[in-house]
Parts: sequence; C-alpha cells; structure tokens
Amino acid sequence: MADLLRALTEHHHYKYRGCAPDELTPARAAGDLHLSVDAWSPTTADGGEEQRARLTRERAAKAVCARCPVLDTCGAYGLSTVEHDGTARLVEPEGILGGMLALDRHRHLIQQRITNPAPASPAAVTPTGLAAACTAQKQAVLRALASTSDALLVAERAGMDVRTANWQRSALCGLLGVDRETATRQELLDTAQALGVLPAGVRVIPDRIPVAAAPDTTGARQRRINHLAATDRIAATPPTVAPSTPSPAPGRTAIPASGRGGRLPAPPRTKFTDIHGQLSLDDIPTGRTLRLIPSLSTTARLETAA
Repeated sequence: MADLLRALTEHHHYKYRGCAPDELTPARAAGDLHLSVDAWSPTTADGGEEQRARLTRERAAKAVCARCPVLDTCGAYGLSTVEHDGTARLVEPEGILGGMLALDRHRHLIQQRITNPAPASPAAVTPTGLAAACTAQKQAVLRALASTSDALLVAERAGMDVRTANWQRSALCGLLGVDRETATRQELLDTAQALGVLPAGVRVIPDRIPVAAAPDTTGARQRRINHLAATDRIAATPPTVAPSTPSPAPGRTAIPASGRGGRLPAPPRTKFTDIHGQLSLDDIPTGRTLRLIPSLSTTARLETAA
C-alpha cells in the first residue's frame, strides 16, 4: 500500500493530474475548470447531495480521470488494501480514484475475495478440539446438518436460531481443521465422520449442489463455492466435436437423409397437368361456354344430415 502511494505521488506526471488544483484558481480542478477540486471526494454537505447533482459531478470527474496521465497508477492505489481484523479492506474506501467510484472499487474487492480467497490456515486438530466438537449443541448441529443442506431446517432440527446454528457450524470447521472459507457441507461431514465426531448411525444425505459448510451473513462463502464448482465443471467438460459428414463416392451424387429414421426424401411430385393425356383448363377453347355435366342424376337426393 505504501509503495503504491509512493509510486503515485512520485510519478513524474503527478503534478499534471486532472484533479490537481489549477495554478490560477486553486479551488478549481486543473483538468476541468468547471469542477471543484472536491469533485472526487464524497460530499459532506448537510442533508447529503441531490442524486442528479451527484451523478453529474461523478460523470464529469470520471471524464477528467479518463485523460489523466497518472490514471493507471492512481487506479492501482485506489484498489490497494490493508489487513484489518484478518480481512482485506480498501485503503481509500471513499471517493473517486483512477476513474473508479468507491462502489466500483468495493465490487472489485468483493470479486477478488470470491475468486482468490485468502490462504487458509486452519488450526491443527487436537484432542481438546475433538472434545469440544462433541458438546450437545455441536452434536445436534451435526445431526441436523447430516439430514439436510437447508440452513433454516438445520437450525430448526438442531433446536436453535439460524445465527446460532451457523456460528456452531463455523466453530466446528475450526475444531476439525476444515477451511471455513472454501469447505463444503459434505467435506465438513466427511471430516467429522473420519475423526469419529459424527454421532454413530447418523446417515448423511449427500449434496446435490455444493453448500457452504459455514454460511456467512453476506453470502460470500457460498458465492465462492459456486464459482469454484462452476470452474471445475467447465474444466471437466470435454470439448464437443461435431460429427463429420462422409463425402460421397466419386461419380455419385450424395442424397441427404431427412425425416425420422433417416428415410430418404420422396421424389418431387409431377405436376398434374404434365400427365400425358390429362385434360387441363388450357385445352378448353376460348370464347366458348363451358358446360359442366354433374356426376349425379338430377333426381338424386341426399338425406338430410341428422
């Protein structure tokens, strides 16, 4: 973080950045004299900022960033993080940096957490930890977790609220040496079974889709597991090869198959008027009255339909 800040402030074009104060009007931005130098900072006015004014300001500020000579270096610093309570957080969580809004940079950080989780360092499994995993509450959670993957049903069957049940699941991951950030429900239960913590005779219902062993309030762990599962499915799917069509033998014309069962298409129908000896309307001399002879006797009667 300090290196990125130093790289930005010591850049040989830093003094020409668009958000710098103008030499003649220090309250205005050098990249756009219509903008205040505070256009890149969050508003501190009483009552906040009207939405339309905020959107206009942000668009103008980002337009200046787009032509700034230190855009890339400023963006790298804007995305830099610092560890706080074991979690990476943005060094500059507010304002516009590198042409990115604070919301854009937070979304980038969340995506990084999903695709590149922090290296896990689960605690070693100890006899004390195994004993702690056998308490009444944790055993109830394990039994409920073995019967369903639904968090609400797990809590209901364990006789506690969802928050407590999820906390117990997270604690079980730590006690059994399972990475709570990437582990699935199936992995937690398999580990508990292998260590003899899962109550004897409990049948485990397998997952149809991967479910987080220890759900968190933001859903980040489940999204990470979904992403990893989708990546594994794509990697395991063999490439599709289109079937080749055999070329016809020399001197022969290929007749494509059509319809069900690969039947050959019927030959084209001969036009009715092309049949030899068949009378057509074209054979009737013009200028003469056409008299039609009925096929049934004029005395023939049809029964009235019921």
